[in-house]
Amino acid sequence: MKKSTQRIIILVSVIAAVALFALFLSDILIPFIRLEINNDVEGAKELLVDKGVLGFLSVVLVEALQMVVVFIPAEFIQISSGLSYPFYIALLLCDLGACLGATIIYVLVTTFRFSSEAYEKNERKIEKLAARVKKDRGTQLLLYLLFIMPLIPFGAICYYGSYSKMKYRRYIFTVATGVIPSIVTSNLMGMAARYFISNDLPLWLLILIIIGLAAILLVILFLFLNKVFLKQNAGTPDSVYLTGFFSLLHRFCRPKCRLHVDDAKLRDLPAPFIALCNHESFFDMYYTNRLFQNAKATPSYVVNKHYIASPLVRKIAAKGGVIPKKLFTPDLSVPVQIMRMLKKGYPVIIFPEARLSVDGRNNPIIDRSAAFYRRLKTDLVLVKIRGSYFAKPKWRKTFFRSDIFVSAERVITKDEIAAMTDDELNRLIDESFAFDESVDPVNTYRQKNKAKGLSNILYRCVDCGALYTTQGAGNELTCSACGKVHRLNEQYLFEDEPFSIGAYYAKIKDLEKAELNELRLEADVDTVIFRDTGRYRTREKGHCTLTNEGFSYRSESVRFTLGFDALPALPFSVNEEFETYYNGDQYYFYPTENRRQVVRWALIVDLVKELRDETES
Repeated sequence: MKKSTQRIIILVSVIAAVALFALFLSDILIPFIRLEINNDVEGAKELLVDKGVLGFLSVVLVEALQMVVVFIPAEFIQISSGLSYPFYIALLLCDLGACLGATIIYVLVTTFRFSSEAYEKNERKIEKLAARVKKDRGTQLLLYLLFIMPLIPFGAICYYGSYSKMKYRRYIFTVATGVIPSIVTSNLMGMAARYFISNDLPLWLLILIIIGLAAILLVILFLFLNKVFLKQNAGTPDSVYLTGFFSLLHRFCRPKCRLHVDDAKLRDLPAPFIALCNHESFFDMYYTNRLFQNAKATPSYVVNKHYIASPLVRKIAAKGGVIPKKLFTPDLSVPVQIMRMLKKGYPVIIFPEARLSVDGRNNPIIDRSAAFYRRLKTDLVLVKIRGSYFAKPKWRKTFFRSDIFVSAERVITKDEIAAMTDDELNRLIDESFAFDESVDPVNTYRQKNKAKGLSNILYRCVDCGALYTTQGAGNELTCSACGKVHRLNEQYLFEDEPFSIGAYYAKIKDLEKAELNELRLEADVDTVIFRDTGRYRTREKGHCTLTNEGFSYRSESVRFTLGFDALPALPFSVNEEFETYYNGDQYYFYPTENRRQVVRWALIVDLVKELRDETES
């Protein structure tokens, strides 16, 4: 069948589905809700009796057409039917609609070789999931797995089943039974909404019921997948643990961004390999996960050990093939775990900067790992993310909806790596990671609160040099000491010098460099200690000092000093804390006064380290 004909069929199906749902909404659902609100039970029953066949037919056809179209969510009509009809009727209507839609797809595929573009976008994802299931389980059990996993639209699964050349009888039986768990859940949500309306239940109870139903479904789904289908994938990125995590993350992140993926260099690249990615925002794991949707293998991640430090989370992460890493401290177990994951055939994603960008520019790569990459004798993929810094920088709490671009920029083959020196490979990685989000911005921001939180990193006025006098409000950064105002435009650039956030931060660096000879910072802190052994978390009060000799901490229980050789960086959370490791334990320091100062501590450690490296070279 010609592509133009296929598109016409899809377009007509979309129009029909929308029109039928609108008819159901206006003629049945809205009048039914009004009668329920007025507690007119008899009137509501009469309405459903009067609209009987028309209402039934609308539910069945909308359910069927959304499967043919693929990209229209089935939940709309399933929840609506659960709200309008008794449970057994709603379930039967939705299941009949699913079977009708599956039959239409089967005829289109087997007779006319029809192929929906929406299905083609999901095809690689289905094939990837199929590869994770034991080969001897067969197509029918694979379809059941796909139906109960909340990852693939029903229509796309039916297209896949039709192309598999299953006999129609087995195919339609699989569809009829496989869609039931999802339909039941949606119908029950509709029923909960009906009882909320008719019985004047409190809103919190309705929300609790819906959350409870979703939680029960997820638990049952998890146990079934983990014990029956994917047990052999425990400890790898193909585990249901990691799949479930990214599925939930996708539901959270998808509405917040317009993600553009360029995976051309990944699609046919054989695993295993190492992928290196720049680190602009906290959601970079999600963006790279979407990049790998059509790759041949699911990647493992090297992540900050603190995020998975609690015993329960650590156990779940281990089952999901996650590799924990202590930031800026030697951790010999990490290379071993990376090599094991590669040996199993999985790619490994590493964020070499190990810190989020502060000012929209890349952080220096402190742990130089070219020699390690060369010993691995695998390909190296350089991944670039653009647009995520201004969408959600570390200094702003709100997420601005943005276009975000993630691409596999270059593949360095193992033969090319073998021909390079360590310095050449390190230099190539540095060059690929160099970026400044203020140069050639990819988004326009019309928000009226772009400067909110900005003073937490631009803590010093570059016009008069005063400390902690800047205030970010609206779209303006104002100094209370000299009165200078810097206003942000729609490209997140200042209208006058220093023109960009990165350039402003660079000027602060220059001011701090000029005062390094007299360096001495001190702060009383509330300390939270995450321990490797014994009690997981303890708290105490202490005092931190930073001089040209290094970083010191003292409390009633411990005293230690770290020279700059043992303190390559001081990670921090904006306006909250800075952190480091000592004797395997991670210390979080929360200043008791003026928490804006944490960025200054981190910046000065970077500057001292930078100057020492320049002197040594």
